[in-house]
Order: sequence, then C-alpha cells, then structure tokens
Amino acid sequence: MKKIFIDGASGTTGLKLRERLSVRQDLEIIDIDVDLRRDTETRSRMINASDVTFLCLPDDAAREAVKLCTNQSTIIIDASTAHRTTPGWAYGFPELSGRHREEIAKSKRIAVPGCYASGFVALTYPLVEEKLIQPYYPMTVNAVSGYSGAGKKGIAEYESPEKPDEYNSPRMYSMSALHKHIPEMMAKSGLSFPPIFSPMVDNFYSGMLVSIPLHTRLMAKPTTADKIRSLLSEHYKDSFFVKVMPEHAEEKYGGYLPANGLSGTNSMEIYAFGFDKHILLTARLDNLGKGASGAAVQCMNIALGLDEKTGLI
Repeated sequence: MKKIFIDGASGTTGLKLRERLSVRQDLEIIDIDVDLRRDTETRSRMINASDVTFLCLPDDAAREAVKLCTNQSTIIIDASTAHRTTPGWAYGFPELSGRHREEIAKSKRIAVPGCYASGFVALTYPLVEEKLIQPYYPMTVNAVSGYSGAGKKGIAEYESPEKPDEYNSPRMYSMSALHKHIPEMMAKSGLSFPPIFSPMVDNFYSGMLVSIPLHTRLMAKPTTADKIRSLLSEHYKDSFFVKVMPEHAEEKYGGYLPANGLSGTNSMEIYAFGFDKHILLTARLDNLGKGASGAAVQCMNIALGLDEKTGLI
C-alpha cells in the first residue's frame, strides 16, 4: 500500500484531492496534526516517509517543501505554479504527447498544469507542433471559471448571503495581462510571445471554458474548422480523458455551451467552431478536476505504474 502525504490539505485543491484519494483501497493517507501543519520538522518527516507527496501550497511554500525532501524515492507532485516551467520537472499533461507521458512515468518531480493553462495548451500545442500556427501568432484567450478557482476566501465571498450584487454576474480580472498562468501557457504551447489573456469568474461553483479565436489569414497554412477538428481528433485519438467533440455538439444544449457541464470529472472536451475566415476553439473542463486535483491523481497513477483512470471519472 502506497503512503500519500498532502502538504496543504486544508486548501481548496488539497481538500478535493483528499476527497478523491480517501476512497482508494490501495493508498494510505498520512495525516498531519492540524497544529503541526506549519512545523518544518514534522512536514519534512511526513514528506520523506511518503511514497507520494502532493504540494497544495503557495508557490514559495512549495519551493521550500521540495527542499525538505531527502528521500530519493519520494515522488513530489506540485499543484502550485512554482515548478511548471522549471527544468527537470515533468509537465503533468500526459495527453499532449508520448514524451510527456513518458516523463511523468519516470519522474520523481511532476508539476500539475494550471486550470486555464490546461485548456489553452490542449488547444494550441498540437497546432504549433503541426506548424499550423507559427510561434509568433498573435494569440488571444477568453476564459470563464467557476468561483471555486478563487480559493477559500473567494468561495466564502461567493457563498455569503450578503455578497454584493455584482457577484451575480461574470467579473473580469487580471486586466493588467500579468496572470500567473501566462509563462506556462507560452512555454508549454511553444509560443514566442505571450497571449492576450482575459479571464473571468462567474457565480457557479466549478467548471471552465477556455476559448481561442483564430484568423485563418494569419495561419501558416490554409485551413478550416473541419480540418482543425480532424487534426485535434487525430492528436487525441488514444486519450480517455480528452475528447474532441463532433461538429454541432453544442446543439445538445440548445446552441449554448455551459461551462459547468464537466464538473466533478477529470474530463476535457475540445470544440472547433467557425468558417473559413474565423475559427473558435474551445476547451471545456472542471477547474478542480482536469485543471487541478483530477490531473494530480492521474499523474500519480501514471508515476506509480497504475491504470491512469483509477479513482477518476
């Protein structure tokens, strides 16, 4: 039985991760006394006694936690932003390529992708790899997430009966274009310049839509939405969790695409809309699933040599 330690188990991702792992019969979760969760010596002992440690911490705390690990057999899976572009860390999105999957399987250091970045990279990586999009393409991204992505304080604000009326509408943020996911989005998709990124949070608990509009006149090769859909379908054909949806799939929802349609799952759906001049690519996922704790569990399964679907839907 593998021993699991969650450093930062009281946060949103940590709580969801514990929920996913607590039903597993093949794992033993090592608990830390609540009064000692900030005690360096105790945390170090827990990390080094574990087969897998999950870091659900702020970036600086995650970097410090890695330094506490002296057991060369311990696998560290970091859900923070701290190591997503750090050399030597596997990027935890196995569906991107055989190389990504192999690195996760062999590595003792795995960085879980960001929620917005997961959708963005899933859409752009195959197109850059196939040279349909040049690295200098002027990329823009529009996205909306449920309020669970705002953390414990944000969740409390949204669920308060006294919340301001503006919380009932979509709210833009990071208007300075300095969102923490941008370096990851660039590095892992192969872009040379940062995208213009417009994220929004809305009054629903979990779920996410990440959309990228494309101008075909600016692309490296003539293309259509059908051709891109076919390219993405081929790229993800062997994936269990990432599915490219057929044309007009949104008609199931009356012509709308709800952001919370995959809440509670580790799945991602990819859509390609549009015509010859303009194409809209959209990824739908759960910001707490494929965008956080679900992806972390999937990476753990692969690193331990288990079926990647174990404990996930």
